[in-house]
Amino acid sequence: MTANHQTPESSDKPERSLKIMPLGDSITDGYFVPGGYRIELWNALTKQGYTIEFVGSASNGPDSLPSRNHEGHSGWRIDEICWQIPNWLQKFQPEMILLTIGTNDIAQGYNIETARDRLDRLVEEIFKFAPKVQLFVASIPPIGEPTLNLRVMLYNQNIEALVEQRQQAGEAILFVDLYSSLNLNDLPDGVHPNQEGFRKIALAWEQAIVAAN
Repeated sequence: MTANHQTPESSDKPERSLKIMPLGDSITDGYFVPGGYRIELWNALTKQGYTIEFVGSASNGPDSLPSRNHEGHSGWRIDEICWQIPNWLQKFQPEMILLTIGTNDIAQGYNIETARDRLDRLVEEIFKFAPKVQLFVASIPPIGEPTLNLRVMLYNQNIEALVEQRQQAGEAILFVDLYSSLNLNDLPDGVHPNQEGFRKIALAWEQAIVAAN
């Protein structure tokens, strides 16, 4: 990931190229804000000296975002991402994946008790088809409806435990806590972040990426 030449902005820092796949549902797509967290994340990582390429079969965002590709699919559950991930990985070959998935499983009441198992299978597929990828798995944001949010909290605990278990097995997987970064003021409809919410998500991703690289 490290090149030998230097950035024009900072002559004392080597340029670091990252090929990133933002992966998930409407939060990755950017429901209220086309481009979502990817706008602020691109800016932040570029300032840190990274050269960023977002990859994926979908594309959106403002003209100010030079790299607009992603795999954020509104309304999709974990299993639906899992069905498609082999094709996406073989086609785009990312070095890094930023995964946020599970909100629709909770909101749709889709076999919530086995959501962790589906996520585990998705992670298994990711490392099967991209064994050298660096995978960041995020907790999902709060949901405004209290009963659903209790399920979100339990699911997020399961995500963290799953990541820890796979880390112990030697996989390049990291947990990123998005849940605690957001509050209901950041979620106008109780589910999707606004611009400030996406700014907070971008900051959480940035901090995790820089710390790991």
